Amino acid sequence: MGRTRGGSGAKNGRDSNPKNLGIKKYAGESVTAGSIILKQRGTKFYPGDNVRKAGDDSLFATADGKVVYGERNNHKVVSVELAK
Repeated sequence: MGRTRGGSGAKNGRDSNPKNLGIKKYAGESVTAGSIILKQRGTKFYPGDNVRKAGDDSLFATADGKVVYGERNNHKVVSVELAK
């Protein structure tokens, strides 16, 4: 009976790698074209002006400027305000 571990401690040896999700650039921060603004699973934030959605649902800037968070049609929207 002592050959195998009996308790639940034998089943706890797994842990997944971190996925590094979340906001990378906050409102008012300057971004360059192509830089990632946030990483997400699903579409919690929608792309606005000068922002596109990548294949893994992360949002990235398509132009240089400042990040602006807002709301449009009951959706959270991320936009980039062009640099003057």
